[in-house]
Amino acid sequence: MRTLKDTISLSLVGLSLTALPAIAGEAPTPQEVMREARRNVLTDGIEKAEAVRIGGIDQWISVRGRHKDNPLLLFLHGGPGFTALPAAYFYQGEWEEYFTVAHWDQRGAGKTYALNPPDKVKPTMTVDRMVADAEEVIAYLRKTYGKKRIVLVGHSWGTLLGVRLVQKHPEWFDAYVGIGQGLDVPRNEVLGYEATLAAAKADGNKKAVADLESIAPFPDPKDPARTLANLHKERRWRSYYEAHGWRAPDWHGAQVWRYSPDVTGKDMDARDAGLDLSLERFWGPISQMNLTKAHRFAVPVVFFHGRHDRTVSAQLLEAWFPTVQAPSKKLVWFEDSAHMVHEEEPGKVLVHLVNDVLPLTRGK
Repeated sequence: MRTLKDTISLSLVGLSLTALPAIAGEAPTPQEVMREARRNVLTDGIEKAEAVRIGGIDQWISVRGRHKDNPLLLFLHGGPGFTALPAAYFYQGEWEEYFTVAHWDQRGAGKTYALNPPDKVKPTMTVDRMVADAEEVIAYLRKTYGKKRIVLVGHSWGTLLGVRLVQKHPEWFDAYVGIGQGLDVPRNEVLGYEATLAAAKADGNKKAVADLESIAPFPDPKDPARTLANLHKERRWRSYYEAHGWRAPDWHGAQVWRYSPDVTGKDMDARDAGLDLSLERFWGPISQMNLTKAHRFAVPVVFFHGRHDRTVSAQLLEAWFPTVQAPSKKLVWFEDSAHMVHEEEPGKVLVHLVNDVLPLTRGK
């Protein structure tokens, strides 16, 4: 008589044999494994990645979801130029059970950067043009997927675009979600620099202190170009002292991107080049932005923020949130996160998307 132990052993052998590659073939790469594991097998699922003509140039849009009738969610990546697509597979899979999720590589960023001659795109890279691009992207998504309204999610720089969009076109949106909501950028930079310098001094890190003191004043209110030139040095130490990932000075992002089923090595090279171009073009106007007076919304708003975020100040958001006027509002603190909330606490993000955002959607 076969025992339970025998049955389990045979089942494990069967699973192991099924998972093995063909003898004559080579073992699949991690990217190939993930691509096949994520393949949408449902008859009403959506899995589409393509270049779409937006704002006179080709721009990359990726859309994934398990059921076409689910609400449509557009994720506006940060940076500027810091495309979210390379890491999306790491945290997004469960979102697709409840939402159809769209990613857009913005003008001058990621796959969109690779699709167009940079010298021709560079002069067109303005904040107003980015807002106009986003408007075209949203119009395309609403028409293509038959949705009157969508959920707009912005992260970091994407929140600066997001606020403008939902306040300009409230009829397009069921809800707005700000992850790492940007507000008073000049004050934000002062607070981030001061906190990083204090952390370096408390740590006895002479190299960090010397680097940070060498770029003072930071930011330089009289010379945005000087601030931009020193941005990499400041951001290096701000990230090291856990502004980007809480308890993670060696943030795992680069390793996650390496195994992405959605991008190649060439795509990552384009992302790096696009990030440099985007910072060059946008840092000046971004460094002067202040949204603290933009506190009236005609759509429900939800904010996800890492308690330890110094890339986008948690202190500023906490002071601003009581002034927000909206049909409904909620601020969710992520106690074990800094700036990358959706990667640091993906389970909690999913729970709040389902419990706090999904009920705000009204179908078509």
